[in-house]
Amino acid sequence: MPSILIVGNVTKDVYLRLDNRVNHFETDQNGVKWLDLSFDNSHFNYYSRVSIYGGASISLEVLSRFGLDASISGTPATFLDGQFVAKDIHTTYRYILCQDENTSHLEPSEEVYTTWQVPTTNPDWIYLDSSAVISPKLATEIIDYLNLSRTTKLALFVGRHANQNTSHIKELINRAALIINSVPLEEQRDNVITIGKDYIEYQGRKVNWALSNKRDILTRLSVHLTIAASVLGALALGKSPDEALLLARANAENSKLSSTLNLSTLEKNIADDYYRVQNTNKEQVMPEIEVTAAKLMESGKGILAADESGGSIHKKFETMFIPDDEQHRRDYRNIFFTTPELEKYVSGVILFDETARQTADNGKTFVEYLNDRGVIPGIKVDQGLVNFENSDEKYTQGLDGLPDRLKEYYDMGARFAKWRAAFEVTDHSPSDMAIQKNCEILASYASDCQAANIVPIVEPELVYDGDYPIEKNIEYTGKILDQLFVELKKKQINLAGCILKVNMVLAGKRQKKQSTPEEVGRATAKVLREHVPSELAGVVFLSGGQSVTQATNNLHAVIKNGPFPWTVTFSFARALQDPALKAWKGNDDNTDAARKAFHERLIANTEALKGE
Repeated sequence: MPSILIVGNVTKDVYLRLDNRVNHFETDQNGVKWLDLSFDNSHFNYYSRVSIYGGASISLEVLSRFGLDASISGTPATFLDGQFVAKDIHTTYRYILCQDENTSHLEPSEEVYTTWQVPTTNPDWIYLDSSAVISPKLATEIIDYLNLSRTTKLALFVGRHANQNTSHIKELINRAALIINSVPLEEQRDNVITIGKDYIEYQGRKVNWALSNKRDILTRLSVHLTIAASVLGALALGKSPDEALLLARANAENSKLSSTLNLSTLEKNIADDYYRVQNTNKEQVMPEIEVTAAKLMESGKGILAADESGGSIHKKFETMFIPDDEQHRRDYRNIFFTTPELEKYVSGVILFDETARQTADNGKTFVEYLNDRGVIPGIKVDQGLVNFENSDEKYTQGLDGLPDRLKEYYDMGARFAKWRAAFEVTDHSPSDMAIQKNCEILASYASDCQAANIVPIVEPELVYDGDYPIEKNIEYTGKILDQLFVELKKKQINLAGCILKVNMVLAGKRQKKQSTPEEVGRATAKVLREHVPSELAGVVFLSGGQSVTQATNNLHAVIKNGPFPWTVTFSFARALQDPALKAWKGNDDNTDAARKAFHERLIANTEALKGE
């Protein structure tokens, strides 16, 4: 079993959850503001206080849970029976202040330099983690030891304390077999693991990660330690770079303040993602769009469509006598994004351009706010329907300037997009011309998206508001899907990084004989299996004007006709939002009632995904 000697500082992290009702600052006679936490035992301005070991102890826990022989240099500390056991060791106290979704930490102004003790047996790895405060003396001692123990490799986390411009840090970087960094290195190297704000990258592989709803209890310093030790531990065990990154992401996203995950649990967690990676071309990098698409299609969750255009939302508000101004539109969308447990039920949210630029109650943009909750933000990028020349059939516009807009949205934090093409059923439509042209446009949009590292959702919708039997829907939906995948293939679209949003197969809304859920389930499942390639990332359904309960019942019926070669879920707008709109009525006093109504629809539709 590989052995790893950790060189770093053990910290005692004290988490203080602040009381929102209290002003924690006082001003002295000189006008200087001071933070008052009241540590005099007479009163205190925080709800709870939790103390845990941090720093090098996190690295020790992660590596031990990976089954490695790990220890911390110069300390008797061990990780035994799931607990960090420390006796007579020096610790540095850090105070982590938690308020709402924000954290900050206080550290002693005087740094405690890390000490080194020559090991009695040669380890396979020496790991200087980011808690280490590296003095020239420490660097010299470690390099001298490496010169004697030729089989021992050095892993170095270039953390906040490591100034790359100093000669002793440069010497460690040059000697390291593996470098982990969260700050840019001055030169490109092949042996560098980069931990970014929302990604981990190594040898051309890249996966995204997010703190989800845990930002109020975990600092990024602690999570970075978890990620770094996870990648190191996996590589030390002979895991591939792809598997190492996936294990690190799973550990970062699923660990708790009190405990990281063991290796067997993590391997089960990443099984589906790793299978996907292993069955792609081994010479290719795991594309970011595939990782994003897989997260969007997470089993048991759906995608919220909150991307109504100006005309659509105007009609909604008009029927409820709600003023159609920017503030009311912002407040309306805010109801959904701030609903408790949103991240439990949806993996992503499709935004309208205006909404993507608006801010949440905490001052962050909605894109940032959703990212912080672990929900992937997406964006509607088509610019509406216009008629073909000399025809009453329509095509979707918006390709002009699309690459530049996609780059801007990516920089804002959006990671997927949506484009809708609409097909009405009449005596003479949809025509072959309209089907082909709209599918060509969808493929061009998808190509631009993937070039910008954005997952395209392609949405060919056979409009429900018509007078046609279910047999017509079967015929036209199949025909449209066939043409769509022909055009996507021509554009060399990576289907593993692409999602289909499509109508359910049912009779038109004005048809006298309406389809039962059983008929919808059978017909929709049959059309999907016959016309959708298995390598596609997933299929999501639009509600398309169905009633709230009708959409849910039909979704449930489709799922009952599974399983399918791809994840199948919902991407509803009205079928999720209408009860909330009716409860809200434009009055913010009704916000909690609106959230409750929305929450109930989330539960109902995720329950429908179980197919029970």
